[in-house]
Order: sequence, then structure tokens, then C-alpha cells
Amino acid sequence: MRPIVLLFFLIFMSFSTFGNDIQIGVYRGYNIHRIDFSYNEGSYLIFGDTTAFGALLPNEFVSIKRVGNSVELKKGVRTIGTFKKVTLKPTGTENVLRLRPRSPVLKERKYNDGFIVFSGTKSLTIVNDVSYKHYLGGVVESEGGGGKHVEYYKAQAVISRTYAMKYLKRHQKEGFNLCDQVHCQAYHSKLIYTDDIRKAVNAVDGVYIMDTVSNTLIEGFFHANCGGQSSSSDYVWKEDIPYLQPFKDTFCIYTRQATWEKRIPKIEWRKFLVNNYFYPIEDSLYRSIMYTFEQEDRKAFYISPHLGIPLRDLRYHFKLRSTYFSCTPDGQDVLLKGKGFGHGVGLCQEGAMGMANKGLNYQQILSFYFEGIEFRHYFEKLFFNQGPYKVGDF
Repeated sequence: MRPIVLLFFLIFMSFSTFGNDIQIGVYRGYNIHRIDFSYNEGSYLIFGDTTAFGALLPNEFVSIKRVGNSVELKKGVRTIGTFKKVTLKPTGTENVLRLRPRSPVLKERKYNDGFIVFSGTKSLTIVNDVSYKHYLGGVVESEGGGGKHVEYYKAQAVISRTYAMKYLKRHQKEGFNLCDQVHCQAYHSKLIYTDDIRKAVNAVDGVYIMDTVSNTLIEGFFHANCGGQSSSSDYVWKEDIPYLQPFKDTFCIYTRQATWEKRIPKIEWRKFLVNNYFYPIEDSLYRSIMYTFEQEDRKAFYISPHLGIPLRDLRYHFKLRSTYFSCTPDGQDVLLKGKGFGHGVGLCQEGAMGMANKGLNYQQILSFYFEGIEFRHYFEKLFFNQGPYKVGDF
């Protein structure tokens, strides 16, 4: 075997062995004290700490219960023992487990690949040790749903991979990389319904996005609908990111989440402004415009910046779909007429879907929403040994 071919083979094998997994904490919105794992597809080896206890086969299940700082493992009705952690290792690459929490009782989910379970601070910590391919399939289906164009799915897969790489150590202290909640990325189950997502994930396997100015992974933010204009990042997180500047987006303005309305009692609106931001209610001018606000282009503050009332705070307190709204007094209410759904920063999902339907590919879609970016592939980084990333980083 030629030296350069051998080198590539060794790098590829190292990556396949060590670098293709990511650990995701699942059911993180619940305090689970007991959970059952049952056979769905392919067998699993069962480990209590480092000791093997056979395999999980068809028609079998294991039950894991939190007992103080340890976990109790049962196979069927037989108690195996108490351990620091229980590991379920798949014997193949397409294996699937069924998960059913028993305390509390929750809806069953299915996940690819392996699991590690140990006692957390208040409940069980349940970690899906999963390949990027399977993880991204579940994320894209959870975030984007079915029935979309394959180029949109490619764009979502690339941005989701980039986001995962960027925040790979977010939950390191808790014993995993990312969680299944929206502040990481929604991941509610394995890919189940949409075969086009599987094709898309495979087509862009290994692709991620870098900012060409800083030569770092981009902030892969995305949201449902920007309402026709994206938001500057500093309007939401107080950080100005050069490749996330506001711009007009006409691809999403006729979709189902492009507009919305909401009524809020005047007394609640006034109470929030006065109690939290000392709105100058005694000033007759400001009192007269308290319920009137026009936002033709996206703004960061309500009425005037010097009042210091961030629109993001109004959105969170009143559970608004976005900060992109105007309002007027209407009887005893404040009538809000808004645009978009979500924070408005980065990729607009419904806009990206519209672009894909018009024939644009995933690279054109992502370049529209993120300025000054470059697409890279981890195999290239590994082979040529460029940049700050190593096999173990992925």
C-alpha cells in the first residue's frame, strides 16, 4: 500500500473509530427516576460499569432505576446489581432502542446507537451515544418536519452540524456534549418518517461552515420565520456578529408563520413597562404614546432606545412569537400585529424552504443567510492536518 494511501486509511479509520460520535442528553426536560430500554432493531451488549452482562435480544428489556448516587440495573424482572453507570452498546451500525420512562410515565421514544445512564444531581442522566449521521437526521426531522425539499434538508443538516461542533462542550460538566432541548437543538427521536432527510444528511456528510474573517466555526443560529427581515444578532444577544447583519428576505413573507396578532390588556402592558423599566408615566407625552409603536424595520428597543426597554424582554414576558411587531391601543387592550416566528437571527427556515422550492441549492441558501462564509469538510481537515481541529474534537 502506498504511504499516502495508507496515511489516509489510518486517518479515516481513526475518525471512524473515535470521532464519529456525539453524546446527547435526552429527556432533559424531565426528572426521570426509572426508565426501560427494550429491543427494537439489532442487539445490544449490556454493561454495568466495566462488567458485561450479556446481550439485549428480541422481546427483552432492561430497567434502570436511580438509587442515590448509583443506578440499579434489572434485566426483565431479575435484578443484576447496582452500578455507577450502565452502558448499552450496539453490535451494529443501524441498531435502534425503545425508551420508555416509568417514573414519571412518559411517551416512548426511539433512538439509534448506544446509551449511557448514570445518576445525575436530581434524576437519571440518560445519554445517547450517537453517530453524527443519526443525530442530524433526528434533529432535522424534529426542527424541520416532513414534506420539504431535499436542498432545504441539506442546508438544515449543515447548519445543525456546524452548531453542534461549535457548542460540543456546552454540557461537558454534566457528562455529555449537547442536550435535546431547543437551546441546543431539538432532538426528540431518531429519524422516522422522512427518507429525504436521510438522503440529505448523507449527501452533506462532514460539511460544516467557517467564517472567512475569523477562521472560526460560525454561529449556526436558525429560526422558523423572520417575517421578511432578519434581525441583527446584537438585538437578541448583545453581541454584534459581522456575518449576521439584518437584511430583507422575501422568500418567507407569504408562509403560514409570516404574520400574527395578539391582544394584551392595557393594564398588564402598563404594569410591565412601569414596574420593570420605570416608564415615565407622569410625562404627558410619553403617557399618550405608551400603547403606540410602529416598527417598519426591525428595532432593538420599544418606542425609543433611551427608554431602555428591549423588545426581546417584551417578547419573553408576554410570550410573543417575535420582537418584530407594531402595536396600537384598541379599547381596553393593546393590539399587536407582528411578523415572523422566533428570534430572527441567521437561517430563516421557511425562507430556506422557499428558496429550495425555487431551485436554489443548499450552498446558495446558506450563503444568502450568512455573509462571508466558507464550506469545509472534516475529511479534508484530517487529511491535510489544517486548522485548529483534531480528530477528537469531532
